[in-house]
Amino acid sequence: MMGLTFINAIVFGVQGNTMRLLGHDTPTNQFLAGAAAGAIQCVICCPMELAKTRMQMQGTGEKKSTRKLYKNSLDCLVRIYNREGLWGVNRGMVTTLIRETPGFGVYFLAYDVLTRSLGCEPDDRYMIPKLLFAGGMAGIASWLSTYPVDVIKSRLQADGVGGVNQYSSIADCVRQSVRREGYMVFTRGLTSTLLRAFPVNAATFATVTLVLMYARGVEEGPKDCEPAQPSHHAQSL
Repeated sequence: MMGLTFINAIVFGVQGNTMRLLGHDTPTNQFLAGAAAGAIQCVICCPMELAKTRMQMQGTGEKKSTRKLYKNSLDCLVRIYNREGLWGVNRGMVTTLIRETPGFGVYFLAYDVLTRSLGCEPDDRYMIPKLLFAGGMAGIASWLSTYPVDVIKSRLQADGVGGVNQYSSIADCVRQSVRREGYMVFTRGLTSTLLRAFPVNAATFATVTLVLMYARGVEEGPKDCEPAQPSHHAQSL
């Protein structure tokens, strides 16, 4: 939970400051700022997701394995580093970058477009429901745009558990997955992911937007409900 909080702080911080540097609040700049945020947070996101995957799969492929190999996420990363070095800790980094960079671009672009279309003003009685809807749909749009890459990333990060390596590269993972399971492999688990994405991202965007709006003062708040607008009075996220 703390890891996710830290990642969100990085994402919204980088996105907000990038928007200030770009200077103009346009959909294109929202995409670029989101993409920059997604790329930078990969440094934290990739090792964290690797530890999560390995902890969930510990014991897989080992006969009569009753003890847990890893005590916690940090212990997991330390053990991986001791065995495989820095490359091992960053396993799946390329696919994480391929997923997160456009994914967060779509994330902030979708939220920007939706809030502009809904036209939620600070004094709008339906502002919070609109924020929740826009945030939830932005999360869904982001996952839909990159989910196939997430499937490959997860398989690469799980590869080697139990001492068995199946894939030699990203392309090899794609080929083997399609050959064994068909193209529908890229949608496996998508429904549950989208069901989770809507409430999580609805709460995230609404909370960030409201906190920023009231921190700056309603009279200085954005006319639309974007989390960070570049203006002479805007503060860094």
